[in-house]
This record gives sequence, structure tokens and C-alpha cells, in this order.
Amino acid sequence: MELISQLALAGGLSWASGLRLYLTVFAVGLLAKFGYIDLPASLNILSNPVVIGVSAVLAAVEFLADKIPFVDSAWDSIQTFIRIPAGALLAMGAMNSSDPMIATIAALLGGSLAGATHATKAGSRALINTSPEPVSNIAASFGEESLLLTGGWLMFAHPAVFIGLLCGFVLLLFWLLPKLWRGIKSVLGNIGRVTQV
Repeated sequence: MELISQLALAGGLSWASGLRLYLTVFAVGLLAKFGYIDLPASLNILSNPVVIGVSAVLAAVEFLADKIPFVDSAWDSIQTFIRIPAGALLAMGAMNSSDPMIATIAALLGGSLAGATHATKAGSRALINTSPEPVSNIAASFGEESLLLTGGWLMFAHPAVFIGLLCGFVLLLFWLLPKLWRGIKSVLGNIGRVTQV
């Protein structure tokens, strides 16, 4: 596997894990199982029927949980402890290197990318949940799934384009995360003032 494809796979799987880990594992495993994509040997486990089945069930649960206001935020809170290490492991597997330094760097960068993507997703959903209507929550959820499917296609079909877009996404995260944090602090401050009255 050439370096650009490896980097796209490592970055793509980490990024996608921060959005929808189980759908990512299910889709990549299924595509590999039926020969549509080639995975490095270290990620062949994703095409195991048991892994595909478990990830399909969890993806269905996540699909439903993600459409319900406040349930989505509770789900995201739990997933904080799952998506980030999974993103690190998938990135390390995508690099498929026997060099411990490369494997460690891939895991560190992959976990960081999964964490930043997850924080952006969870933070934006927490702010969306302050709206009394459920339509924006459902629209955001379907938007994330569309983004995931488009990014997944680009990751395999046009890896260099995907890497360029991923770099732009990382720059957007640097700009967006502080704003999300200020918004969440503002909402929490307003809730604190209301409860003191």
C-alpha cells in the first residue's frame, strides 16, 4: 500500500471514528469482506464476520441514539472513552508498520484526531440540544452521516484529495473548538443562574 493511501486510511479511520465509530468499522469491514477495498494485514480483523455483526448492531443502536435530543449527548459522553482509543488503534493498524516509533506516532496522531473530531461533534450537539425542537438535532445527525459516507468514499477513491480536505478540517477544528467551548460555558452559566433563582 503506497504512503498516500496509508496516510489517507490512517487519517480517515481516525476522523471517522470521532464521528461514528461503529458505522466506520462496519462499512470498512463489509467492503473488505466482499473485496471492494484492500486493507493492510493488521486491519484484516475488521472483515471478520463476528466483528461485522457486532459493529452492525452497535451502529444501529448509535443511529437511533444519535437522533434523540439529550440521548445523543449522553451517548457521546460514554463514547468519549471508546472513540478516541479506537481511533488510535485504527490509525496504528492502517500504517501497518513494524517500526515501534511509526506505530506510536500513528496512534498518537490518530487518537488526537479522533478526540478533536469527537469533541467537535459532541460539543456542537450539546449546543444544538439547547434548541427546543428536535428537527435540528436530526438534521445534524444525518449531516454527520452524509459527511462520513462522502469522506469514506474520498478516502479510498481519491486519497490525496481526502488528505487535503482533512488538513482543512483540522484547521477548521482549531478555529471551531474554542468557540464551542465558550458556547458550552455560556449555556452552563445560564443554567447555573436559573437554578440559583
